[in-house]
Amino acid sequence: MSCKTSVASGLGILSLVLACGATQAYEAIDVAGGGTLEGRVIYEGRVPVKKIIPTKDGQVCGGPREEPQVYVGPDKGVQDAVVYLKEVSRGKPWGEPEQTPVIDNKDCRFHPAMQIIRAGEIDIHNSDPVLHNTRAFYGRRSAFNVALPNAGDQVTQELPRPGMVRLECDAHGWMLAHVFVADNPYYALTDATGHFSMTDIPPGDYTLVATQSYTGDTETTVTVKGGDVQALTIELSKP
Repeated sequence: MSCKTSVASGLGILSLVLACGATQAYEAIDVAGGGTLEGRVIYEGRVPVKKIIPTKDGQVCGGPREEPQVYVGPDKGVQDAVVYLKEVSRGKPWGEPEQTPVIDNKDCRFHPAMQIIRAGEIDIHNSDPVLHNTRAFYGRRSAFNVALPNAGDQVTQELPRPGMVRLECDAHGWMLAHVFVADNPYYALTDATGHFSMTDIPPGDYTLVATQSYTGDTETTVTVKGGDVQALTIELSKP
């Protein structure tokens, strides 16, 4: 389906956006004889470390500490790397979420530091007895900005578009987390050993992306065959 601009500019632009958006919607189908991609994401070399120096609310936030920019476990496996198939238009149905995804401000850190969700609602909690201001960005574009002044405060916000979302706290500038909003159900978050798995993939050629907040994206072309299990090792490197 081609996208054509309407003669009437105002309505035409809206029509263009809606028409183009419709072509990108994911279609759930029954996948018979799908393939599987599994493997590990690894990191070679010295693990970079960031110095964290809390500048306020020390009774809650603690003192200076060092945090690795990449969490590397046994045998060089990368924990909490996002692995997904790019630009998939149809395939297995989405799984039903057990609950609305949550970001919790606790001990002046975001928990979890990385998660994958489907576009939609996310709950923002404050478990600390200090003010937190949670701000979300798609690149430079702000998605939301909410203040949570008291312990126990909670608000629900929307992350409506796919992509990597960066979370920051204006009140505590060292706080950082990421939420990957998926546009199809073929994704995985690596475990402590760097392992991932995706099942029920329709046969065909795909671009597999592995990404991590420090290293950025690594793309791999893969061919999925019906009924096959393909083992992969993906190496991330310093940007």
